[in-house]
Amino acid sequence: MTAKNKSFLFTALLTLLIAGSAYTPPDEGMYPLSELKKVSLNKAGLRISQKDIYNPDSISLIDALVNVGGCTGSFISGEGLIITNHHCAFGAVQQASTPENDYLNKGFVAPSREQEIEAKGLTCRITESYEDVSDKVLAVAAGVNDPASRIRLINGEMKKLAAEAEAQDSTIKAEVSEMFIGKTYVLFRYKTIQDVRLVYVPSRNIGEFGGETDNWVWPRHTGDFSFMRAYVAPDGSSAPYSKNNVPYTPRKFLKVNAGGVSENDFVFILGYPGRTFRNRPAQFMQYQQDYLLPYVSNLYDFQNKAMEEAGKKDKATEIKLATRIKRNANVLKNYRGKLKGLNGLDLVQQKRLEDAELASYINSDVELKEKYGNLMGDIDKLYKLIYNDANREMWFAQVYSSTSLLSIARQINAFKTSMASRPVNQRAAFYTDSIGILSQRLKNIYNSFDIDADRAILTRMLNDAAKLPKIQRIDAVDKKVLKGFSSQDQIEKFVSSSLQYTRLKDQDFVFNTLLKSASSFSAYNDPLMMFEKDIRDQIAALKPERDRRDGLLNKLMGDYVAVKEKFKKQDFIPDANSTLRLTYGYVRGYSPADATYMQPFTSVKGVLEKGSTGNPEFAYPEKIRELWKAKDFGPFAKSDLNDVPVAFLYNLDTTGGNSGSPVMNADGELIGVNFDRAYEATINDYAWNESYSRSIGVDIRYVLWIASKVDNADFLIKEIGVKL
Repeated sequence: MTAKNKSFLFTALLTLLIAGSAYTPPDEGMYPLSELKKVSLNKAGLRISQKDIYNPDSISLIDALVNVGGCTGSFISGEGLIITNHHCAFGAVQQASTPENDYLNKGFVAPSREQEIEAKGLTCRITESYEDVSDKVLAVAAGVNDPASRIRLINGEMKKLAAEAEAQDSTIKAEVSEMFIGKTYVLFRYKTIQDVRLVYVPSRNIGEFGGETDNWVWPRHTGDFSFMRAYVAPDGSSAPYSKNNVPYTPRKFLKVNAGGVSENDFVFILGYPGRTFRNRPAQFMQYQQDYLLPYVSNLYDFQNKAMEEAGKKDKATEIKLATRIKRNANVLKNYRGKLKGLNGLDLVQQKRLEDAELASYINSDVELKEKYGNLMGDIDKLYKLIYNDANREMWFAQVYSSTSLLSIARQINAFKTSMASRPVNQRAAFYTDSIGILSQRLKNIYNSFDIDADRAILTRMLNDAAKLPKIQRIDAVDKKVLKGFSSQDQIEKFVSSSLQYTRLKDQDFVFNTLLKSASSFSAYNDPLMMFEKDIRDQIAALKPERDRRDGLLNKLMGDYVAVKEKFKKQDFIPDANSTLRLTYGYVRGYSPADATYMQPFTSVKGVLEKGSTGNPEFAYPEKIRELWKAKDFGPFAKSDLNDVPVAFLYNLDTTGGNSGSPVMNADGELIGVNFDRAYEATINDYAWNESYSRSIGVDIRYVLWIASKVDNADFLIKEIGVKL
């Protein structure tokens, strides 16, 4: 037996021994702060105290965590330096880029504070504290049987409690989050930092290496990282961007361990995962499988093709549309992965069997039958109503985000309506006080507006509307577009005429004439704005029924979870909802198919191998090849690879929103940055299983190697305390 074979056999046996003896993480792994006491992390492999992770009475690791632009980030220096993903900074980099300064493709490095660039559109949110307010929220709806009234009272109480918390402390923002629908509510207090700046973003062929070819795929070689810095006013208070602001001093920042981790090492993540839907019945899964996922993925596929075609006009348009394309592409591939998972696992049928067992359990107990006997039937009736309106509701949900000019018309019409609702003598003051907010919202939309993309996408949306069944018609389309006909000509005439005559496509007119005074603003109207108003009117007319259904769903899902916990004899972990969570596990590979095993680490060698295929998404800086050939790895090589590790796998429970989360070792030190999941794990939002659920992080050794050797950002490495 060769030395190589002996080494392989030893590794295989060691893996089996560890896998057989190591503590296995529970199936449900996104733990809220309130649930951490139920987890024995030290038994799992944590070497520090659990109180070092979260301690309400002292400083702990969670104080280093931030929610940045819907992603997670973490402080890694005492001067407000944040590490997160490249794709989390993508929109801000796009807004800072021009054809002359193409930071989006070429990257950006700021060696000094003065050279750091405002990350437009990004803010940081830090969790200060939390409080269970379930009793207060549910008390206002006790005894209320009307579903619409119930949901209105609950939502009103949630807003009231948040407002009261903010009144008590003007330095925080408060939000009540629903942990279990109709069952559990928690008040979170957040500190918000308004001034965030770009410090270092690698070139796109590092930060987005592999593009959509590799998105949601393993093996992965993407350097998906970026560095930002949080700034505050000189007195430490939150303030908008200003040259007078100073770097924020966090209560805690993470230590970076340049030694990384190895296979089977214990790791954990703190972050702000977006949404999961595991505690839902079969009917919800069927809605996802039959309606939402196929519709949105097909629509986004069309939108991206339209925007890519529009981007061929010039570099400025390509840059302008880049963020929308990237966001769509990510959702598109994720949704198609979910569809594959739903079908592959036959999850709808699994849920039906579970729900049938639950119904039998309810009917077997007189007391439970008295309380929950109609539950499963009522859920089924409600979802039949939802299915009947599904296509129209999805159209309404997508039409504004699809078409920029309609979104602009919506903002202007809504502002007009709000102003007109006030007494005549108060309208001028309202306009003066509020026009700045409207102006900023419009600027955000115009940042990614292109008339040719809008034309193609609006035409597609109107064609979709024209095909809806009689009980799901869009009134505005029938009345103003089709006018009794159903021909493509009618749609094309409407789109051509509306876009030709609307002056909303002219940013100069909007900002310098339309928004210049209350009188000019009130006087303007055009066919596109009237079309949008008709859409909005129908949405408003349907709202009472939607509220009734939401209220009913709130009550039914609260009962569903409550009785299912009794049936399973366990407390469930709440679905993710963008609040701070912990998940833990081990660095591990997996077997996605028969006779296939995926190793948990990739290396720079793989970057070169992919680059040799000729696929333009696998282009990379020539400097990487030069360094690799010279074996110039510095202190960042992994000894068993004899190479720099690029990305790694772990069996943690993550979802959208965990992007940018710090991956930490058993000592609470940062050793990677989470950025993706394997394709098989896109189903995580509905079901998690250790056998196929793998998340992907960029190894800190690759981050540091690229920063030092490729982009000459040693100043950052020094700031975070890593010795070269």
